[in-house]
Amino acid sequence: MAAVALAVLVTAPTAEALPDGLAPTPPMGFNNWNTTGCDVDEKLIRDTADIFVSKGLKAAGYEYVNVDDCWAEPLRDADGKLEAHRTRFPSGIKALADYVHSKGLKFGIYTSAGTVTCAKTMPGGLDHEEVDARTFADWGVDYLKYDNCNNQGRPALERYTKMRDALKRTGRPIVFSICEWGENKPWQWGADVGHLWRTAGDIKDNWSRMLQLMKQNAPLDAYAGPGRWNDPDMLEVGNGGMTTAEYQTHFALWAMMAAPLLIGADLRKVSAEHFDILRNDEIIAVDQDRKGVQAKVLSTVDGKWVFAKPLANGDVAVALFNENSANATISTSAREIGLPSAAGYTLRDLWRHENLQTAGRISAVVGPHETVIYRVKADGDWFRHPPLVSGGLELRAPVPGIPGEILPPGEPVEVTVRATNEARVPVFAPEVSLTAPEGWKAERVALPRPVVLTTGESATGRWQLTPPPAAAGTKAVLTGALAYRTTRFGKVTRATDSPVTVPAAPPSGRVWASDVAIAAERNGYGPVEKDMSNGGIPAGDGKPLTINGAKHAKGLGTHASAEVVFYLGGRCSAFSTDVGIDDEKEPAAKQGSAAFEVYADGTKAAGSGVKTWADPATTLTADVTGARYLRLVLTDGGDGVQYDRGDWASPLLTCE
Repeated sequence: MAAVALAVLVTAPTAEALPDGLAPTPPMGFNNWNTTGCDVDEKLIRDTADIFVSKGLKAAGYEYVNVDDCWAEPLRDADGKLEAHRTRFPSGIKALADYVHSKGLKFGIYTSAGTVTCAKTMPGGLDHEEVDARTFADWGVDYLKYDNCNNQGRPALERYTKMRDALKRTGRPIVFSICEWGENKPWQWGADVGHLWRTAGDIKDNWSRMLQLMKQNAPLDAYAGPGRWNDPDMLEVGNGGMTTAEYQTHFALWAMMAAPLLIGADLRKVSAEHFDILRNDEIIAVDQDRKGVQAKVLSTVDGKWVFAKPLANGDVAVALFNENSANATISTSAREIGLPSAAGYTLRDLWRHENLQTAGRISAVVGPHETVIYRVKADGDWFRHPPLVSGGLELRAPVPGIPGEILPPGEPVEVTVRATNEARVPVFAPEVSLTAPEGWKAERVALPRPVVLTTGESATGRWQLTPPPAAAGTKAVLTGALAYRTTRFGKVTRATDSPVTVPAAPPSGRVWASDVAIAAERNGYGPVEKDMSNGGIPAGDGKPLTINGAKHAKGLGTHASAEVVFYLGGRCSAFSTDVGIDDEKEPAAKQGSAAFEVYADGTKAAGSGVKTWADPATTLTADVTGARYLRLVLTDGGDGVQYDRGDWASPLLTCE
């Protein structure tokens, strides 16, 4: 997604928000679907309201406690009204709403703009808009999520407008969430109909899916504003499928995009460190800023993202996001983010909760899948704060397209540890160091010589690092450390870790790729599956690899966008595979298209072009003679990634 393409959207026309004053900032709250699905009852909702108060979520700004699908009886009553499920919600919805309100919170509910809801357990709202809206209002509902399942093919704008009008006629202020999955570009019409609209399909608790939704939502900044919000779906923070660093990125980027912050985890099970993410009041303030601007993407070069979000008091929030799996230096400047010229600037690190000074450059070595988020302002107090010294450990990818954190056993690679003074004041006695696992060979090539670093100057150390052959097939951590002195703040030390992978020994003979250890992988849904299709989440939930009715016993199941890397060590000569879209999908879904590409090191060795769900398998053959790496890439066919389950069937490597 190029920055040039994003800039075009700046001039996109935007509709005015509904004139009801609702959702002046993105809604914050809870929805149970991500963690419980249909296994929901009134105790869960009551417990959640209690936890909002006891754990400080209410104080942090979360207010909506929402119940999703499966809360109603399967049939309407004699008057055509929805009824609460008698077993799971025996007290009724009004009593539940009253309990939530008694805690000083607001209550939300769910239905679908179709004949039945998505779980097909309860009636939908299609052609029952008036009676359902009145029922919700009588129960004290404050928020309605209106889904898109079983819609009978009727126009989305018609269906959602009918519910908007019905809600308005009740006289009760109800936030209206359009859950239309972005199918009909609701950002172009949604502001006249609701207060927020989904920009894509459902989120999943994995890195690839979260990243995919971010990429779909980020270019739509021109359409967001007070009372009209782009919604990339709920938060997965605390559900367990991502690392803490990935959850921090998830939360920070949702805040930068002025997205609704609806917790999708069972709060009775969330860890303390994940509660700390959800309660980070400085990042919440960025999301809830009354100016109501969604961050603009300034750069995406090589997976290094820069977001900038102007705030109501004149500050600018900046996020430096590293999409890659190795440390990366990411930079911007006060001028590029729109701040006026000044002698110095104050940066507030919103994760560390500390102030720093810069002369204008905003830079950091950002860890894999991490996000550094600053609040930046031009003021006269910058000199009161410690200097921003950016830097840390950097790994340079020896082969284009291959992640830099892959370090083959017995092969030397250059490692750099750098410290750069970004501040107006000098720093003194800079030191850099590298720590590698025991048994690894780290030969010092160069160490920094300067005694003083003025603005923009760097101290750099370089090492030639060689993992031992015995480390093959393991993971390790390298640590780069910085140290320097300042006249006002004394000595400062900081260390950054970088995870690395030492791949297994290269394959030998004729071997199926699914029997070879994967050196690195990236997948659109869940993990790459071996000898089965990609079912999503968890691992092992796929079915036999099947392309247009033909089954394959061996292979890899991926989902666009995907990438699989194997270490060959120059010992293989040929690769062949049958590729195509797997048959695993809903019977009526005539969807799925993707392109398959094979790379030998940085050179494309074979490609299929776009393959659709209706195509038989295509055989690809590639000359990989002398290649150190084999990289298999699956890209979207241009119509979205739904059902883009790409099979690499019977993938055969011929090696020494």
